[in-house]
Amino acid sequence: MPSRRNIVIVVLVAIVSASSALAQDVATSDTRELVIEQVLVRGAYFGKRVASGVKTPTSLLDIPQSVSLMTAEQINDQAMTSIAEVMQYTPGVSIGQGEDHRDQITIRGQNTTADFFIDGLRDDIQYFRPLYNLERVEVLRGSNALLFGRGGGGGVVNRVSKVAQTEQSFVDISGGIDSFGANTMTVDGNLSLSDSQALRLNSMIENIDNHRDFKDGERWAFNPTYTLQLAERTTLVASWERVDDQRVVDRGNPSLNGAPLEGYDETFFGSPTLNNTTFEGDIFRLRADHRLNDVWSMNATVQYADYDKYYQNLYPVDFDAAAATVSLDGYDDTTSRKNTLLQLNLIGQLSIGALEHTLLAGAEFGDQETANSRRDAYFFDSQDDQITFGFTDPLNIPAVTSTEPVRDTRSDVGFTSLFIQDEIRLNDQWSVVAGLRWDEFEIDVLDDIEVNDGIDDGNSGVLSSKDREVSPRAGIIYKPTDTTSLYGSYSVTFLPRSGDQFLSLTPTTANLAPEEFENIEAGIKWSPSDRLSITGAIFEITRENGTAVDPNNPERSVLTGTKTRGVELQVAGALNANIMINASYTYLDGTELGRFAQGDAANRDLAQLPANKFTLWGDWTLSSQWRAGLGLLYQDDQYASLSNAVTLDAFTRVDAAIFWDVSPSLALQLNIENLLDENYFPTAHNDNNISVGRPLNARLTVRYHL
Repeated sequence: MPSRRNIVIVVLVAIVSASSALAQDVATSDTRELVIEQVLVRGAYFGKRVASGVKTPTSLLDIPQSVSLMTAEQINDQAMTSIAEVMQYTPGVSIGQGEDHRDQITIRGQNTTADFFIDGLRDDIQYFRPLYNLERVEVLRGSNALLFGRGGGGGVVNRVSKVAQTEQSFVDISGGIDSFGANTMTVDGNLSLSDSQALRLNSMIENIDNHRDFKDGERWAFNPTYTLQLAERTTLVASWERVDDQRVVDRGNPSLNGAPLEGYDETFFGSPTLNNTTFEGDIFRLRADHRLNDVWSMNATVQYADYDKYYQNLYPVDFDAAAATVSLDGYDDTTSRKNTLLQLNLIGQLSIGALEHTLLAGAEFGDQETANSRRDAYFFDSQDDQITFGFTDPLNIPAVTSTEPVRDTRSDVGFTSLFIQDEIRLNDQWSVVAGLRWDEFEIDVLDDIEVNDGIDDGNSGVLSSKDREVSPRAGIIYKPTDTTSLYGSYSVTFLPRSGDQFLSLTPTTANLAPEEFENIEAGIKWSPSDRLSITGAIFEITRENGTAVDPNNPERSVLTGTKTRGVELQVAGALNANIMINASYTYLDGTELGRFAQGDAANRDLAQLPANKFTLWGDWTLSSQWRAGLGLLYQDDQYASLSNAVTLDAFTRVDAAIFWDVSPSLALQLNIENLLDENYFPTAHNDNNISVGRPLNARLTVRYHL
């Protein structure tokens, strides 16, 4: 799409040129130095007071939306190895099974596989994202189109990666093993070449295992980064991340009588040879930060990512206890994707008259090429993609092969985005935030199956869709004291009809308006000290123009919208010199809108949306060498799917840890997960793919610092 690319280049050049002129224009006004509050509070889970995802040097206290930060310290203390484990301790978010081959979460009632970012850039392919190279994970809740573009109806997850540091050289090595035999080793080495250059290499290897029969796999990754201080005001950071993941896919247990099937916590309802996934990904990134003067700074990032993924699986669709039978379905899927992204941000902090402004202007260009193919399973005995047979443990699966492709598409997605936002400090108490983003989103799809079928069915197989959307954001902040803020905000985002992975179109969806998400939120933030944050928010998200397949009738689309209301509370930081805490409470109430059955309103509760969720992680310093940790995770009942036919019961899980600093260089920690050996089902993909929670298990970790 050369026209879009040319437009973006012109816009970027214009912004850069205008920035210098604008800086000169305001030089005669009162100015204040651009100060980016990147203060790390030593050992505090509250961590950075600025979230990179908001793109401006704005303290969390002055951001009119809910933001949670999970620092590397807490990730290490809780021995977390996945995004799902991080999200379990994050308010407003529940985890999905993701068919055991991808990260999938529900944020404020909005289910997504694509609202993931790394260093502010989109990372929307379906895979399990590792944590070995992160400074922290930022969860920005509420619609975020102005900052991130399409999607993000309930919020986004932004991973902030480690970069090479010129200040020091070091090597950190860690290794851990748990009760099931799963083990991980990571290396983080930083080499300061001079005052202006540094190299850093983060790497990991993980052997995957758990309590489920046949579950195994291996994942490895490495991420070299290079930092070059070109001048006092200019920094370049180059990075490359390689991820390789191979594992057995476990779709969990079926249901029985409206609840997960119990008594088979270790049984694998699939084939250890046919249920597997492989993923290979390369992400290349170059970022330049330049400070134009004391008022203006800018950054530009270009990212190219190349992903290849394959997965195949058999999974349960029914279990009949009386007949002692189980039913399976299956398919395999290949995806190849290449993403090119370009982002530029211009940031200015200036005073004009009595008003202080933090301006953000920017542009994004993206091009995404995807090839996707899917084949159904074919069982010889049933001559179908499903089969019912006698249940044994392990399963004795009848002979199966694969059909010809049932989906074979190539899609090209291009987008151009321009955005501007102004944070205006009216006086010591009042501030407002307002901004707009303009997006042009275009998708071209070539469906080879429909092309070969001809046009008699009304679908030529060559389809396209173009959307132009304006997404507003507005907020108001009142600060009765320097450490307290109250805010209200309004924001809107959209999602094109091709879904969050943009794999296909139909003649019908190509002509429909995008889905729209409207977020209204009010909240309070209080920082009693630099090491403690207390936040609360109430919100309502309305999703319009939505459609979904009725789980009881796959031929029918019944969902025209949803509404989710909720409350989020969080306390994070140091209660005193010896106690750190990260605690949260979430209340969520979400329903579909516009569904009727036999002429009467019949709206159902949204799936994977527990009404109440409470999390707590506390860290006690016992002495100069010893610490202890205690975690509590409570999750209320939730439905496995929109059918509301299967309920996952509430559960309470207790975790614990003990830490021993043997010397300044050597540390040991022991983490106990599910200390009380609770039997629970934390998540599902549908009514018959329900994950079984891990039983009591221990993980020993050794850390060494050079």
